[in-house]
Amino acid sequence: MAKRDYYEVLGVPRTASPDEIKSAYRKLARLHHPDLNAANPKAAEERFKELSEAYEVLADPEKRRRYDAEGFAAVDSEFGPGGFSWNNFSHAGDLEDLLGSNPFFQQFFGGGGTLFGRRPPGARARGGDIEVSVRLPMAAAVSGASPTLEIPRIDPCADCRGNGARNGTALETCRDCGGQGQVRRLQSSGFGQMITITECPRCHGTGRRVIEACPTCKGTGRVRSTRHIEVQIPPGIENGAVLRLGGQGAEGSRGGPPGDLYVQVLLDPVPGITRDGTTALTEVTVPLATALLGGEVKVRTLTGEAVVHVPPGSQPESRLRLRGEGFPHLRSSRRGDLMVLLHVDLPSLNGRQKELIAEALGTAARKPTGRRGTLFGARP
Repeated sequence: MAKRDYYEVLGVPRTASPDEIKSAYRKLARLHHPDLNAANPKAAEERFKELSEAYEVLADPEKRRRYDAEGFAAVDSEFGPGGFSWNNFSHAGDLEDLLGSNPFFQQFFGGGGTLFGRRPPGARARGGDIEVSVRLPMAAAVSGASPTLEIPRIDPCADCRGNGARNGTALETCRDCGGQGQVRRLQSSGFGQMITITECPRCHGTGRRVIEACPTCKGTGRVRSTRHIEVQIPPGIENGAVLRLGGQGAEGSRGGPPGDLYVQVLLDPVPGITRDGTTALTEVTVPLATALLGGEVKVRTLTGEAVVHVPPGSQPESRLRLRGEGFPHLRSSRRGDLMVLLHVDLPSLNGRQKELIAEALGTAARKPTGRRGTLFGARP
């Protein structure tokens, strides 16, 4: 099969930066790795080799310069007639970074350490992150809020002090891993034989086993609980915004640090009011007489109602401003404005009413001027 252009293989333009090339390779390598394509591993292996060859060249500034100038002739001597060889791949650090950032490969290769290294048995592990959402009235975006959330958690069992054994008694060395916390497996792939190091499934990486399980936690060392946390919602918060509370997530294992808590804020809309940054937008319809002579009309605001003054001679679809009735700037007491779009209710007129309006407005209302007009006469 004829080789494809390396830039085409990675799906990047010829002007791509090194970071763009690396990002494209990572994304495609995760997708086409043979171990993730059990249904068609041969095709995945060929695609993965193609990707790796392209990255091997384009990630090296000198090789990329020669390839751009001379094409495949500049690099074929390096790969030989058989194309890419795993033994020629010089970016093992990049590959390790690629696999280590993927949760599947973290588990597949033992996680928590280097690609071919081992994590010490009983090593601390960071707790997982927790994601929750809270629904609040739109007023929370104006004045802020302090809701109390119920957060589901998994905490160390108090009865066994987290080791899973009855009354915290001693543990025995795991027979499956010999106390190492990890097991080795020899696996064949398209690149030859590979030794993978994974967490021992029996002792879960601790290197020790429970002799008599704790009746409270059934030997897991963890119990479910609920924690109440008060969350500070700042004024000016946007609908759908996510707040991060560091260290408020799940507890880590074996004394590891806790994860984080992510809270998504959902705001109930106020009927008839939309948002544009710190500006609130609404609409109101007034009678023709109010538009002509001026007056006052009530409009709905974010926190209730307000009276807006309609100047005499107000044009249809004009905008009135209520200062300080919009949304606050984030973490600031200064508020935006409420803009009111003015609609005018034009009544149906009988003959006598038309005559009276014509007399009141003068002949300009009856005779065309040839200029674009408004509701109350021609524009200058």
